[in-house]
This record gives sequence, C-alpha cells and structure tokens, in this order.
Amino acid sequence: MGFEEVKKFKYKFKRISSINIELIEEFSCGLEELDKKLIQMKENDEKKWYLRGYERAIREMKRSEERIREMRINRICPSVIADGMPHASGGSDLSGYAARLDEEERKYQKARYLRIKRCQEISDKIERLVDEDEKDVLFFRYIKLMKWEDIAVKMGFSWQHIHKIHANALKHFQI
Repeated sequence: MGFEEVKKFKYKFKRISSINIELIEEFSCGLEELDKKLIQMKENDEKKWYLRGYERAIREMKRSEERIREMRINRICPSVIADGMPHASGGSDLSGYAARLDEEERKYQKARYLRIKRCQEISDKIERLVDEDEKDVLFFRYIKLMKWEDIAVKMGFSWQHIHKIHANALKHFQI
C-alpha cells in the first residue's frame, strides 16, 4: 500500500460511521508499512548527509585557501582595498600581518588535517560495500560530485537504474 493510498484510506476511514474489523486490520497493516518506509527514509537522509560531508569538507578547504590568498594579496597590493578612502603609501610594520597570516595558516592546516581524515573515512566506508555498481554510484555522486545524468552515461545504465542502484547502496551503506 503506497503513501497516497494510505492517505486516501485514512480519509475514507474517518468517514465511516460503523467500524469494520477488516478495515481496522487493513489500516493497521498499512500503517506498519508506512512506519517502515518513514524509518528507511530517515536513515537514508542521515546517510546522504554523512556522504555529503565529503563535499562540505572540500568546500571548507576552498574557503580557507581563499581567505589566506586574499590576506596575501591585500598585503602585497594594499590598493586592492576598495573602500574609497585614501591610504598612505609607505612601509608599515609587517609583524601584525605576519602574526595574522601565521595564525590563519595554522588554523587552516589543523582543519585541513581533520577534513582529509573525514574524506578518507567516507571513502573507506564506500569501499566496504560488496557490490561494485553501488560503490561506483556512491563514489561518482558523493566523491566526484557528478550529476545523475553523467553517472548514468559513464556507467552505461539508465537514469532510473542508477537511482535504483543508489537506493540499494544506501540500504547497504553503514555509517
């Protein structure tokens, strides 16, 4: 019994004045199926969020690299600061800049280590799957960040079949 059928059944059930035992049994079976589907959906969402941790880690690294790059550019070319105010040209004490840059680089290195560790953990868990197609789909989707259509073309399957493989991969994937 599908989700829409259960919703329709609930509505019809409310309108029945005399309670029929057979309807109650059918309704309760439908609810058990619905509960199982909801639990599976919740687990799949948690697994997807975990797998997307790889993409989040990569994005965090890129943002950190960009902050460091901007700090260096702003120090080398102070005229890049486009606040519309005149700025003095001339030498200034670099110790404050060096300390800020050093601190940012230390934070970046520490965070980079943790992100690399997280990325490796996700990759290792994908590799634990038994089915090669399931590994490939998760790898292409969450590590290579490919679109569904591109995965289907690369693997030689239909878009729908890729989604079936993905659903099975999520069932077998262990966080």
